[in-house]
Amino acid sequence: MDTDFIYDPFDELGIGLDVPFVPSDERVVKAMLEMGAVEADDVLYDLGSGDGRIVVAAAQECGARAVGIEKDPSMIITAEAYAAQMGVEHQVCFVQDDLFEGDISPATVVTLYLLHTINLELRPRLLSELRPGTRVVSHAFDMGDWKPDRRARLRGSSIYLWVIPARVAGRWEWESPAGSRYRVALEQTYQRLQGQAWVDDQPAQLQVATLWGDLMELQIQPEGDREAESIVLHCQEQQLVVVSEHQRGAIAHAA
Repeated sequence: MDTDFIYDPFDELGIGLDVPFVPSDERVVKAMLEMGAVEADDVLYDLGSGDGRIVVAAAQECGARAVGIEKDPSMIITAEAYAAQMGVEHQVCFVQDDLFEGDISPATVVTLYLLHTINLELRPRLLSELRPGTRVVSHAFDMGDWKPDRRARLRGSSIYLWVIPARVAGRWEWESPAGSRYRVALEQTYQRLQGQAWVDDQPAQLQVATLWGDLMELQIQPEGDREAESIVLHCQEQQLVVVSEHQRGAIAHAA
């Protein structure tokens, strides 16, 4: 792992825990926050927060509220003392809990420095419990066949970003303000989409289907000489709302 070795009297307590404590380099912490685009209105959850350095940095450098979930009680004590020392104890909290049981649903950003196997075990929770658009940043370890939306290299290690995708698989139909009828059938694997499209019940070419959190862009080429249309939809509960200038306000419902 691309970290500096720091002796800590609590290291021995990491034996037997899900993930042994290995502190992240300060440059890695900064890069993780930048990758996650953490801002003051975010709520960051660090899973396996150790000595609290990512949580404290999110509060101190980005102005975010931050929560650390950590199984080791001695690390909680260390992290709380560090937060107080840095003057951000009012912006952060540390919860002694298991990575697989603690409530993470309020998060807008989740940070991880765990192990590959733990990431894979966490993956179903992240996808099912986090809101679409939530950013997940992992240092060093990926998520298997869930490919990252972005990846950066730093000092021989990798930092990965995923954006929790909305669930859009299925058939959707809507009517444009001009009265044209649109229908798409989408297949989804994580954030990757493919499918078919129809305009006024005639087959059309679905040239592009991309998903970024709760925003989806479709580029549809109707038959004939009409130009391809780029349509951006906001994925909401049980419906998709067009937010791009073209067809703005049209609502797609499950067919």
